[in-house]
Amino acid sequence: MTSAERTTRNAPRARRPAEPPPALRLEESGVWLVVPCYKVRGHILRVIEKTPAWFEGIVCVDDACPDGSGDFIEAENTDPRVVVVRHAKNQGVGGATLTGYAEAARRGGKVLVKVDGDDQMDLGYAAHLVAPILLGEADYAKGNRFTSISHLTTMPTVRVLGNAVLSFAAKVSTGYWNLFDPTNGYTAIEAHVARLVMEKRVSRRFFFETDLLYHLGTLRAVVRDVPMPARYADEVSNIRIGRIIGPFALKHLRNFLQRVVGQYFVRDFNAASLELVFGLVFLLFGAGYTLSYLANRVPGQAASAGVVMLAALPVILGVQFLLQAMNYDVLNVPNRPIHPYLDVLTRLEPQETAR
Repeated sequence: MTSAERTTRNAPRARRPAEPPPALRLEESGVWLVVPCYKVRGHILRVIEKTPAWFEGIVCVDDACPDGSGDFIEAENTDPRVVVVRHAKNQGVGGATLTGYAEAARRGGKVLVKVDGDDQMDLGYAAHLVAPILLGEADYAKGNRFTSISHLTTMPTVRVLGNAVLSFAAKVSTGYWNLFDPTNGYTAIEAHVARLVMEKRVSRRFFFETDLLYHLGTLRAVVRDVPMPARYADEVSNIRIGRIIGPFALKHLRNFLQRVVGQYFVRDFNAASLELVFGLVFLLFGAGYTLSYLANRVPGQAASAGVVMLAALPVILGVQFLLQAMNYDVLNVPNRPIHPYLDVLTRLEPQETAR
């Protein structure tokens, strides 16, 4: 063997260029639209007409609508993709959405997009919601109207302020610190993840979107925000702000406490767990000692340096520990989608049954 042949033989082989991923075809992706219908008779046909052709099916859920939305759709609609499901009793937007999820998944839907029936949501952005799920980057995608000031030009000021407050409360209660606009009802979810969510006790009424995020957090599902503008026209909202502030606050508090206990003391125990324990102990001790001293002190007698330190130092340490726990929580947002794993399990189940 000549030196030239030996050199050629030992030379590293050139790697073949990586094959590009197969092109996504929305028409073959099993995307279904879910539309809760309650007092939207004047808008629902426009929603159906604007649904892109690549949607495989449309599930309209008549949530015991007093206007007879289901009968109206069946009488006036000409789109063969439409399926009407009826509730005998009103279950709220959450109950109607979950019913739509179940029907679409039963008919083979793989990605389930939910919009309201009032034509407030631009279906031109549906592909933006579906893409992160089809690419395996997210389990759930939702609209976010707060990514640009220009997106908020049509949103009433009261709603802007209210959504900002609700967004921060949702960050605390759900653990998704990277999300905003939690009440946005323009969403998409992977079907396997939807089946898991349907097994949980998700709120059926106006707290549905935020409560759904909380339950997705317990599954460690990845959620993606998708920028889109707000649209408001002649639709009438069924939400009364004064009636939901108190209930929403209590539900956020409940979810926050359940999340902290479950995430840091039941399913795991880590540095944040210790920081929470020590932070609360120091903070409560410092506050209790201060109140006790103030209740029993002699009027006109100045507190000694030791008393001041014994009251202030535990409070300072407690606050620092709690801030560290909060920082850990912010960095602990789920980042690995679960639906590829669920899809593999589903495919393996028939093989296990056959054995």
